Amino acid sequence: MRRIVIPTAILLTVITASPVLADPLAQEGGSEVSQTPIFLAFILALSIFLGFELISKVPATLHTPLMSGSNAISGISLIGALIAAGHGGDVLVIVLGTLAVATATINVVGGYLVTDRMLEMFKKKEE
Repeated sequence: MRRIVIPTAILLTVITASPVLADPLAQEGGSEVSQTPIFLAFILALSIFLGFELISKVPATLHTPLMSGSNAISGISLIGALIAAGHGGDVLVIVLGTLAVATATINVVGGYLVTDRMLEMFKKKEE
């Protein structure tokens, strides 16, 4: 079985440039970015490929630092959840935003606790 390898730099470039490439308003100098479901699915698919490429290239000895870094990055989802909950409006939006804040907080805190436990396993025990 032959595996197709896409260089990470190319994926990063495509994900970064995709709003400009996919949205005619952005090409005309407008500041709005398309939020159509197809466009968002395209960004999700590119992000999945990028994540797979990045993680598959990391040696097993570096998985703990990678987990710690990914926990820091997942804090971005907490910021997005706070923004969603803070906009108010409909009751459903507030409930879903609050639920997103709670789950994102559990994800970040739990990730750091697991990383700390893993690092404790590698410390020398004093007798």
